[in-house]
Amino acid sequence: MVPVTSALDNLRILDLSRVLAGPFATMMLADLGATVTKVERPGTGDETRSWGPPYDEDGESTYFQSVNRNKDSIVLDLTEAGDLERARKLALEADVLVENFRPGVLDRLGLGYEVLRADNPDLVYCSITGFGSGQGAALPGYDLLIQALGGLMSITGQPEGEPQKVGVAVVDVLTGLFASVGILAALRHRDATGEGQRVDVDLLSSLLAALVNQGAAYTSGDVVPGRMGNQHPSIAPYELLTCAEGELVLAVGNDRQFAALSEVLDAPELAADTRFASNTDRVRNRQDLRAALLERLATRSAQDWAERLTARRVPAGVVNDVGGAFRLAADLGLDPVVTLPRADGTAVALTRNPIGLSVTPPRYHSAPPRLDGKEFDGP
Repeated sequence: MVPVTSALDNLRILDLSRVLAGPFATMMLADLGATVTKVERPGTGDETRSWGPPYDEDGESTYFQSVNRNKDSIVLDLTEAGDLERARKLALEADVLVENFRPGVLDRLGLGYEVLRADNPDLVYCSITGFGSGQGAALPGYDLLIQALGGLMSITGQPEGEPQKVGVAVVDVLTGLFASVGILAALRHRDATGEGQRVDVDLLSSLLAALVNQGAAYTSGDVVPGRMGNQHPSIAPYELLTCAEGELVLAVGNDRQFAALSEVLDAPELAADTRFASNTDRVRNRQDLRAALLERLATRSAQDWAERLTARRVPAGVVNDVGGAFRLAADLGLDPVVTLPRADGTAVALTRNPIGLSVTPPRYHSAPPRLDGKEFDGP
């Protein structure tokens, strides 16, 4: 048996994508052992190299660093015949190609799926677009725009406030994950049949799929969800509540947890109240429940309540900032950060891949590449 050190050993990926969704997908696969060659434009490289601040202490964009570890980078001008031919050669040697050009661009350059599969029939070719390759092909696909057009902003924020975006480019991240799943499924099919295929993922469809219960409220229940702040449409109490000091998050998902909450609050009458007897009752009477909880929570700090409730296995906690979140993960032994050395003796600290594999775990062998091997000076 040939020894295997990583799940995707000997898998070659040509990464023609840029910004976030595509680079995130290829980084996930690189973490799992794939060899990824990232193609960048002369001079500027991937747009995210200039997206800052913040920059790290070596002048590199933290945005670019976040999705480009474990890759090699080459600079090619696809409008120049020699570079285009080199890109074609790499594509014909690759197992997977990932791209997020506007639909039709790579076809015109001779790097489209139909052309490449004629000479590389086992190629898995993943195209990431904003709105698909049909009527939405010409529309620009930016995360904020998709959050707005895709309904996410309409259900995010306070009811009386303006629609809000999520604090990270979550549509791009989700699309990258869907792309990764599609690529792995196509590779599984290729392993069984020897046949490659095209994988198509678009940002709008990815967001609609990720709306899960909120999407099903519309498709199955004929309900158009709206903004509810930090409350949940189908669970109560599942929200942020003000205490004597700070805010407490409660995520009570069943009647046992609600009974324990009532005991910790020294308010057994809440669990006995017919208005709050079941989750359906609590959702129906959520404002009465919220008022009763706020009255009792006002006697202690959020941190104090969180500790008492957690001891009784009631899901509760305080709101961390990003630094606090990383410290919590570290305290829990989750090792959230990996540090990757660069050839010049510097290093970059990045978030660890969350996938745990008992035999072929993710590996971290190289820091995000410099542009053409050179230092990047920022914008």
